[in-house]
Amino acid sequence: MALQNYYVEPVSLSTIKSFVEKWHYSHSVNGLKVSHCFGLFKETDTFPVLTGAAIFGSPAMTNQAKSWNPDNPDKVLELRRLCCIDDTPKNAESFLIGRSLRWLRKHTDTEVIISYADSHYGHEGIIYKASNFELVGQTSSGVVLMVDGKEYHDRTLRNPKPYARSIKERFQRNDPNVYLTKRPHKNIYLYRLIRK
Repeated sequence: MALQNYYVEPVSLSTIKSFVEKWHYSHSVNGLKVSHCFGLFKETDTFPVLTGAAIFGSPAMTNQAKSWNPDNPDKVLELRRLCCIDDTPKNAESFLIGRSLRWLRKHTDTEVIISYADSHYGHEGIIYKASNFELVGQTSSGVVLMVDGKEYHDRTLRNPKPYARSIKERFQRNDPNVYLTKRPHKNIYLYRLIRK
């Protein structure tokens, strides 16, 4: 088995933050409400090597939690980030997802996991299908805020925090490195940790 020397375990955000910023297409963990993080490690002769990461947290769109779990919207988590280095074995991402879901089922009262496959980056959700997620719909197309090449939610322009105020000031000054741009739909995937 190609993944026999790999294992998944819960980790802190600080353990995987720089890894996610390097390997995830967003290159950012800004603004995430993080609940649980997991690392995919490869055992070596010297020390384990981090080769993948997953971050679960509160859904970015809070009203979506009610849509997918009306009785217990507070028991919905979103898979906010998932990434692996380029040369991990086949099925490494689904292995990471599967072990993470198993841990969440055993150690939390989470009932539903949602995740979004971003078609702008060519992601249709093949990994989620392989992990037994169900395609339940699509978001409408939207708008994102680009700041120095990094993607932020457009609500950053309405956020009162200091970092957001400075971004808003740059946007209002027509800084060419701060602009709004359109994004196509995302595919919405759902996984029930508790079967109904």
